Amino acid sequence: MLSLCSVASGAEAGHEGLSAGAPVLWEIPIPFWEGHSLPISNSLVMLAAAVLVITLILRLATRKMERIPHGLQNAVEWVFELLYNFVESLAGPKLARKYFWYFATVFLLILVSNYMGLLPGVGEITYGGQPLLRGANADLNVTIFLGFFYAVLWFIWVMREQGLTHFISHTFGPKGGLTGFLKYALLPIFFFVGLIEILSICIRPVALAARLFGNIFAGEAILEQMGGISFAAMLPFMALELIVGFVQALVFLMLTVIFLKTQVGDDEEEAAEHSGA
Repeated sequence: MLSLCSVASGAEAGHEGLSAGAPVLWEIPIPFWEGHSLPISNSLVMLAAAVLVITLILRLATRKMERIPHGLQNAVEWVFELLYNFVESLAGPKLARKYFWYFATVFLLILVSNYMGLLPGVGEITYGGQPLLRGANADLNVTIFLGFFYAVLWFIWVMREQGLTHFISHTFGPKGGLTGFLKYALLPIFFFVGLIEILSICIRPVALAARLFGNIFAGEAILEQMGGISFAAMLPFMALELIVGFVQALVFLMLTVIFLKTQVGDDEEEAAEHSGA
């Protein structure tokens, strides 16, 4: 990715462009595990920077809490209120109340990471001959972590809300309130549908990771190529990336909420089903 400053002066001829793999800057030895180390890539540095930025903003906003908020506190509360209402509209009050902490965190982390990847200097400041900073979500390792970390949380939440027995019956059992002979006659079909559902559950973290990585990586690669032409050529794509960065964070949020909602449901819906049975 090119910074605005370097783009203005033009890229050097023969520039290879944004690499698919994030360069490793440091290797931190793992204690008591000889011969193994923890690689620190430039995308991981950027992810840590995004966490620090979010933490700093929240600390400043909540340093002197006021009953009638104003300034940064008011802005932060407004953002979180919008997010909470959005999550509640998708998941229902019960799930929003219990798991909003995750949905808000992952949305803000992805959004801030996307926007920080567009800052001047990212990709141009070097360390040991490698770019020191790189858009976090332009690294497939980061998005895979986000996808599979959600998959682990999803499984824990589903077991907490439903239990293993209910999960199996919900996935493989008859649906639609069928009774009598038809219920048992269709069991093989429902079992086959359940297997497809399990496959879909396994694919979800991969799809989440690939969608986020593909869109962000492609956008940053295009910005770098346009920057090699001229600063003016890059500006429309920069504006587009500002939109894409927000949309991709919102899509990740929506999908994670919907995946949980479709499996677990909500207390109010379950009560309505039982009352109508």
